[in-house]
Amino acid sequence: MPVPSSSRLAYIDWMRGLACVLMFQTHCYDSWLGGSARKSQFFIWSQLGGTLPAPLFLFLAGISFALVIAKLRDKRLSVRQIAQTTFRRGAEIFGLGLLFRIQEFLIAWPWAPWSDLFRVDILNTIGLSMMLMAGLCWILLSATQGRRSALVLGSLGTGLTISLLTPLFWTIWRPDWLPWPIESYVNGVHNLGQPQPWLFPIFPWAGFAFMGLATGFLLLGNWMKTKPAAVFVLAGTGGLALIYGARWLDRRSLQLYPVYDFWHTSPNFFLIRVGLLLSILAGAYVWCSWGPGRWGFSPLVQMGQTSLLVYWVHIEFVYGRLSILAKRSQDIASASRGLLTIFVAMLLLSIVRTNLKGRGWQKLSWMRKAART
Repeated sequence: MPVPSSSRLAYIDWMRGLACVLMFQTHCYDSWLGGSARKSQFFIWSQLGGTLPAPLFLFLAGISFALVIAKLRDKRLSVRQIAQTTFRRGAEIFGLGLLFRIQEFLIAWPWAPWSDLFRVDILNTIGLSMMLMAGLCWILLSATQGRRSALVLGSLGTGLTISLLTPLFWTIWRPDWLPWPIESYVNGVHNLGQPQPWLFPIFPWAGFAFMGLATGFLLLGNWMKTKPAAVFVLAGTGGLALIYGARWLDRRSLQLYPVYDFWHTSPNFFLIRVGLLLSILAGAYVWCSWGPGRWGFSPLVQMGQTSLLVYWVHIEFVYGRLSILAKRSQDIASASRGLLTIFVAMLLLSIVRTNLKGRGWQKLSWMRKAART
């Protein structure tokens, strides 16, 4: 499974950058809008756009995971070494998620409740999903000698299974016998007695990572070399078919679950978002291969290359003590100006990070020489 060259991966960074922008607008308007602005259609559409960043990040984590697996196999690493390497990376991201929660707690101390330390945020879920994907790939690589069809079907089946089990784990199959910090990773119950839709538990969120993993293994096929345009046309068409098929299923009178919650646990809404992700993937490839994405500098590609950094930093300037605007008191115009400020600041931070990457010691050495002079 040859790994695509880096020049063909700009569309992945572009999608990460798009996820960052959607995340910025969701967080900024949620933090800053107040009064009647919070009841406007503008705010409703803003928050609806906020349903995409988390699936995008998880979906792209799955695609990148498949590319890493292929690269490690090209280096002739054993199945065990591949599993250890990828599991370790997932554990690192999970650890960063825990560190982020500690940072947020300390910054908000003494007002933050201690339970915030155990909140299941998107970084925790990305890291945990990567560890789960490492386990699945270890099983599939060992049992099938790495057949791509098995990897695709195994990933796809796991993602769909997570989606189908979500309504049950949120209602009648709740593992409430577990301590709530652990149960929260299953259904986002936190310490509030009921699953919370603003958290990111394994069910359903990890399903997007496995759907991305299946997509990544598909993108490693030989037809990506010979007919890449056809592959992405198929992805976009398949995405639209998923959207309309899931909407058709949702309108049926027959329901499989005793409790049906379309927006939070429904497999139909899960499939709609997977369809949107595939459509965005096709659009991103067209944009970066034949559209304006080829013309030169792309802010979205740039931010996508440092998405973890801009995620980590922007939170403090939107929700934290360093918020650049007073919370819950702005109109749409002033909040939009604040959003533009956050976007420009995070873009500049991303550029600085990219320029300093791998050259930190050289820069430090130059500064010391200048100081001695």
